[in-house]
Amino acid sequence: MNVSFRLLPLLASFGVLACGSGGSPGAPPDPADASGDEVAFVDAAPDALVADAGSDVDKSSTCASTFGTALTPAFGRLDGTVVAVVQPKNPTCALPNSTHLVIQVAMGGATYRMVVDILSTQGSPDVALFELDAPLAAGPWVEGWHAGVALDYVATLNVKSTSFVPVVTTELAAKITAEIDLGAHISVFATSTSAEPHSAHLVHRNLPNADGAIVVHPDSAQPHYLLLRFAEQSF
Repeated sequence: MNVSFRLLPLLASFGVLACGSGGSPGAPPDPADASGDEVAFVDAAPDALVADAGSDVDKSSTCASTFGTALTPAFGRLDGTVVAVVQPKNPTCALPNSTHLVIQVAMGGATYRMVVDILSTQGSPDVALFELDAPLAAGPWVEGWHAGVALDYVATLNVKSTSFVPVVTTELAAKITAEIDLGAHISVFATSTSAEPHSAHLVHRNLPNADGAIVVHPDSAQPHYLLLRFAEQSF
């Protein structure tokens, strides 16, 4: 279920719900598919993170099975190291999601799930993408969960909805996966709730000063943003 400028029941401090629907056989489903993750998990991040060897690398093969609980209920920026990129309906990784790509990120000795909506369940199914290089919003990259920061596509990045291009779900999943290197630093702007201290959602156009985004190479001279919006969003 998509959120962002859609009237939904209040949840957490932003009045939004984690998006997603459906399930997947073969591995325990992501409870957020139905009503939000209900169980928290604690585990150390994998001892060794595998560096990319090319576009044919299975970036889900290093996925963690248990997760940390340090995310507070807030919009924030998670700065960490990429553990895995899990495709929708993955049959082997823990908590698969039917409509979302999951970026697993190591932070503070545990792994966390950044859940990225790549299939709209309202209106056009194609989620639109825009990329740009810009300084990392809310200060330099520092490993951790930084709650209370702000990111706004318009006010922070001067981006308009007309710049975005709709992308078919499978192509969008492949595009985002290709941009993310295993073992690399990453920043993800997203929203977490008290029900899911191991996961953050809404990695797309959302609310003023609370827009989700993926930033690769966040600690370099040229951070690269991946921005997402739904077809009905105009700004």
